[in-house]
Amino acid sequence: MGSVNAADQTADTATGTTADTGQPRLADYTTLRLGGPARRFVSADTSEAVVAAVRAADDAGEPVLLLGGGSNLVVADDGFAGTLVRIGSTGWTRDGDVVEAAAGQEWDAFVTELVDAGLGGLECLSGIPGSVGATPIQNVGAYGCEVAESIVSVELYDRTAREIRTVPAGELGFAYRTSVLKGTERGVVLSVRFRIDPSGESAPVRYAELARTLGVEIGARVPAAQARAAVLGLRRGKGMVLDPADHDTWSAGSFFTNPIVPAADVEATLARITETAGEPPQYPADGGVKLSAAWLIERAGFGKGHPGPGGRVSLSAKHTLALTNRGGAATADLLALAREVRDGVEARFGVRLRPEPLLIGCAL
Repeated sequence: MGSVNAADQTADTATGTTADTGQPRLADYTTLRLGGPARRFVSADTSEAVVAAVRAADDAGEPVLLLGGGSNLVVADDGFAGTLVRIGSTGWTRDGDVVEAAAGQEWDAFVTELVDAGLGGLECLSGIPGSVGATPIQNVGAYGCEVAESIVSVELYDRTAREIRTVPAGELGFAYRTSVLKGTERGVVLSVRFRIDPSGESAPVRYAELARTLGVEIGARVPAAQARAAVLGLRRGKGMVLDPADHDTWSAGSFFTNPIVPAADVEATLARITETAGEPPQYPADGGVKLSAAWLIERAGFGKGHPGPGGRVSLSAKHTLALTNRGGAATADLLALAREVRDGVEARFGVRLRPEPLLIGCAL
C-alpha cells in the first residue's frame, strides 16, 4: 500500500474523527507499554467514524492498525508506518436476552455492568483487559468459558466489499483462541451481540480451580456476582488484572497459547515429555490433545520472574505465561525473552509454542 504524510491530513468533524499530525507512541496505548510511533493517529468515537476513517485510509493506500484496549498487541520499536485508528465507541443495549455492545467498549466495564444488572453468562471472563471488539477475533476465553459460547452475531465493516454486514456466530469459524477474523484485515468489528441469562446465574462452572475456589462441583451454577468475585481474585493472584503500580501486569496477558498436539504425534510427544519431566496436564482438543503452556515453560527451566535482557523484561513473578515489561524495556527485549522461552521448550520437549498476541511490525 502507499503512504500518506500525516501533515497532509485534516480532521473530519462531520464523522467525529480527529487527526493528530504528531507521532503518538503505541507504548502509550498498549498494556505492555511498548511500541514506537504511528505515522498518523485517528480517534473514532462512533461506528460511523470508524468506517469513515478506515475508508479514508484505504482510499489513500495507507496501512491501517485498529486499536481498542491495546491488551493484545506487541508493536515494533519502529512503530507503525500507517494510520492508527483508535476505536472509541462505547455503550451497550439490551433486547430481551441479547445485548449488543460497541466495539470500543471496555470489556471488563461491560461485564461489570451486566453482573450489576443481574445478567449472567460472561462473568467468568471478568478482569480481561481490552475492548469488546477484540473478543470475537481471538475467541477470548478464561476459566472454562469462551465468548464463542455467548456470541450471537458480529456487525462489521467489510473492507473488500466496502459495506457493513451482520455475520452470525456460525459463520465466524470459532476455535481455540481464533476465528475467521484473526489474521485478516478484511473485517472491522463495529459491535458484538451476546446472549445473556436474565436469571443472574453464572454460566456452568467448568474450570477446576474456579470450582474449588467457589466450593462447588464442576458444572454447578452460582450467582454471577459470586463467580465474578472469585475470578477476579484468581486473576489478581496471577498478575492478570491491570494495575499501573504492578509491573507483573505490564503484559499482554498470556503470551503463548496452550499447544495442541495432533493426534498422530500425541503418543511420541507425551513419551518424550514424561521421560524427563513427568506426565503433563492434558485436555481433549479437536484433532489432538491440548497441553499446558505454563507447565511446559516451568518444566523447561523457566521459573516465575525469569529475566530477559538486562532485567528490563521478565516472566511474571506470579504467572509464567505472562511476559512483562519491568520498566524501560524495548519491544526487542520482550521478543528476545519470548524466543528464549519458545526455543527452550521446543529443545526440551519438541513442542513449539505460538504467541497469542498480535505482532505488529515484528516477529519471533
